Amino acid sequence: MIKAIKNIALFSIPLFVACGGGSSSSGGGEVVNEAPSKVDLEYPTENLLCIDNTITFNWTDATDPNNDAVTYKVEISKNRDMTNIVKTETANTSELSITLEKGVALYWRVTATDSKGKSGDASSVFAFYTKGTGVVNAAPFTAELTSPAMDSSVSGTTVSLEWKGADSNTGDTLKYDVYFGEDADPKTKEGSLLTTNTLNVTVASGKTYYWKVNTIDDSGAKSIGQIWSFKVN
Repeated sequence: MIKAIKNIALFSIPLFVACGGGSSSSGGGEVVNEAPSKVDLEYPTENLLCIDNTITFNWTDATDPNNDAVTYKVEISKNRDMTNIVKTETANTSELSITLEKGVALYWRVTATDSKGKSGDASSVFAFYTKGTGVVNAAPFTAELTSPAMDSSVSGTTVSLEWKGADSNTGDTLKYDVYFGEDADPKTKEGSLLTTNTLNVTVASGKTYYWKVNTIDDSGAKSIGQIWSFKVN
């Protein structure tokens, strides 16, 4: 009887090991598709005055973690927040020639998408200006938000509004009109013809504020800024 029990124990050991080994790893799971990398814009460079309206756009190649083929969506807009798209093109390489309207300020970005339809993050947005026939002065680019971030929450009773300005006409001194208030389309001019890129404003807890910056150059040409907002804790 004792001998029989020993035989059963010895027979059971390999069965236990075999079952344990089978549950540790399958190795046959489906490969997860990952998005291509974000590209960097190369040309036109930020705030460039282009001498022609037919432009060859260049950007860095995207890398795909799954080694999928990648295509690029090039978007061109009339505003910096890319809500007024005037041209969308697709390219198989990191270069594309596009003919655009003359004498306008434009903004562009590129997004890479793999062959399975998964897109990566969009690139940064760059501004440029297509020079028109006989145009001597171009309007400034719209102001770019620095802080507070769009739809962010802040604390305190004073907030520093900060932005960036740019003009394709080198040598121009830019001035700024800042509109600020609780209306979604602010009409109160909080700062007029400022030569700095910052303005302190007084705020109250629990309120939402809206603001925009219009940019004026030495010739009086003006660009109307988009509306930004933030909340006060």
